[in-house]
Amino acid sequence: MARYELVRSDDAVGAPGTDLESGASASKASPPSPAPSTSPAARQQRLVSLDVFRGITVLLMIIVDDAGGFLPALNHSPWDGVTIADFVMPFFLFIVGVSLTLAYKRVPDKLEATKKAVLRALKLFCLGLVLQGGFFHGVHSLTFGVDLTKIRLMGILQRIAIAYLLAAICEIWLKGDDDVDSGYGLLRRYRYQIFVGLVLSIAYTILLYGIYVPDWEYQISGPGSEKSFSVKCGVRGDTGPACNAVGMVDRTILGIEHLYRRPVYARTKECSINYPENGPLPPDAPSWCQAPFDPEGLLSSVMAIVTCLIGLQFGHIIIHFEKHRGRITNWLILSFSMLALAFLMDFVGVHMNKPLYTISYTLATAGAAGLLFAGIYALVDLYGFRKPTIPMEWMGKHALMIYVLVACNILPMFIRGFYWRDPNNSLKRECKIQFSKWFVVLHLRSMPRSQHLILGIWCPKDSLEPEMPQSATKRQRVHEGEIAADSAHSGWERDLNTAYKRMLESFTSTPNK
Repeated sequence: MARYELVRSDDAVGAPGTDLESGASASKASPPSPAPSTSPAARQQRLVSLDVFRGITVLLMIIVDDAGGFLPALNHSPWDGVTIADFVMPFFLFIVGVSLTLAYKRVPDKLEATKKAVLRALKLFCLGLVLQGGFFHGVHSLTFGVDLTKIRLMGILQRIAIAYLLAAICEIWLKGDDDVDSGYGLLRRYRYQIFVGLVLSIAYTILLYGIYVPDWEYQISGPGSEKSFSVKCGVRGDTGPACNAVGMVDRTILGIEHLYRRPVYARTKECSINYPENGPLPPDAPSWCQAPFDPEGLLSSVMAIVTCLIGLQFGHIIIHFEKHRGRITNWLILSFSMLALAFLMDFVGVHMNKPLYTISYTLATAGAAGLLFAGIYALVDLYGFRKPTIPMEWMGKHALMIYVLVACNILPMFIRGFYWRDPNNSLKRECKIQFSKWFVVLHLRSMPRSQHLILGIWCPKDSLEPEMPQSATKRQRVHEGEIAADSAHSGWERDLNTAYKRMLESFTSTPNK
């Protein structure tokens, strides 16, 4: 993308031109802005708070992927509702929108800019096909290759590519010439973009509640056999996992063989005896529990575009409001308005739902993104709170590289290729075990000692120790409780999860004194 405009000088807080009432371009002591420079220093000028926000989102994504199995709040919601993990995708889309306003602040050649945007979106889409289409077989397999009849067509990068392209076209072509000196002037100048967002939202709502969903079938292939399942629907406006219009559109256009095969609703009460975690099917599980469903499907990506368009409007505030107070005030007004509307819609029955990317979910996550961005902007670009955020800034500048290496398991697969004598004794597995120990120890240290006693009674040592050879005597004492910690034992992670789950159940069932 093109370079960002520098919106704050490097002067210390309290110096001329860096107070709350003025941005960098409003400084009275500064000379007129020179012509754009092509020097390396000029190319490195960026909105630091945006890089920090992107870096925080990347870090949150990594934490969610690695620790989501320990705490339900760090894992995606099985269906309705929102958890921390459900904010990652909207945050990325919001950041893309803000970045586009800075990249396309001046567009001398609209056709050339459109051509570059299309090419960039195609590259991102193709990268997503390779990373999430099934070409890499995961961290437990060092093989690769994909059957083109079953390749997953949509994914995270594909959705970002679609939203980026539509938002870029809006920013290049749909800008008015009105002067902006207030919030109303901002609405007038970008009224066509707002109109596009409203049309997309209305069209999505009509399709979600108006499309008729007939009965459908799917097959699951096993060793030497194939099972067929029939799902009874015949309804309109259903927003449950089985009979929603979002899944029907994806099955019809993309084909059921090209959808994601591990949907989040496999962790619902109807589909897992370990709800809200993955687990065996209950005896009376409905037929749709094992059906493919793509959380980044076609119809739900319509509202992802709206999130990107909302990010555009936050970026416009940076461009047209020179004073820090004006920027932050407008961001807060817009963010709180979206949050209030989102909770109102959720209250009346339009529930927040990430797989369906409902309007209430769109508004809630965009409002949260706006509040977080305003806070980071105040700390970093206004008050110069830079040094503690340098790691996040670096991660934000290299977000795509980190995503490819970590979130798509490229780096874990590479690390797993190095092991000691036995492929099960890989470096990746050892790191995972050490992280699990650290997490439990940290959690236990933060608890009152009375709760440790409950843990020792409810989860006695014998119930946590798996059967193992007599030579495996390595133990780790955690306060008054003992947890078996032999890294060579294949069931270590299962026993740790069982202990931790029992610990949480004992805490929640103990009355407060």
